[in-house]
Amino acid sequence: MTDTEVRPLRRDAQRNRERILEAAQEVFAARGFAATLDDVAHHAGVGVGTVYRRFPTKEALVEAIFTDRLEDLVTLAEEALNAPSGWEGLTDFLRRSARMHARDRGLRDAALSMDQHHFTRAGEQIVPLLEQLMARAHDEGSLRPDAGFQDFPIIMAMVTDLAQNSAGCRPGLYERYLELVIDGLRARPGNGDLGAAPSETDIQAIMRECVPPLESRRRS
Repeated sequence: MTDTEVRPLRRDAQRNRERILEAAQEVFAARGFAATLDDVAHHAGVGVGTVYRRFPTKEALVEAIFTDRLEDLVTLAEEALNAPSGWEGLTDFLRRSARMHARDRGLRDAALSMDQHHFTRAGEQIVPLLEQLMARAHDEGSLRPDAGFQDFPIIMAMVTDLAQNSAGCRPGLYERYLELVIDGLRARPGNGDLGAAPSETDIQAIMRECVPPLESRRRS
């Protein structure tokens, strides 16, 4: 086979890959990790075998899409550390990341699964940044002392779940409840003691319920 005959096949393969990635972004944004590779193939207008040849598991496709997107959250946290106060940085990060998750269910699922088996690199980057944000807010006395880092994923899970479920009838409703949560995080005289934050084991168990699992098997 000549080079002239091979090159069109390579161009077709590249176009198919780009089409699959574009379709996957749209499908996962709408449905999160509950979407399947069959859903992606249908949306892309290609045979499901074409998707499996490029991405043999759903894990491979999800990681191709969301690894870079999670870096955007890392950038948000880095920017928040440069805010004039810990409180401004923390609340700015909460608002901006919630908006990102509200627009993209797949990103929301990826972010909430960072401390599990996937996207561990992003998790290792963002966790110290968020801990610094919360420590700064605690040190300045703006964040209630009984609010801990492990409260953060629970707050985001609650708010973004509302964002996804109310998008069709009341877009933006989640922002009202995010502001109520933020107001509850502010340190005030007379704040009650909420007790210990959830443990790491608690968080992992809760996140397993909030985020559909990524299966390694084909036909996931």
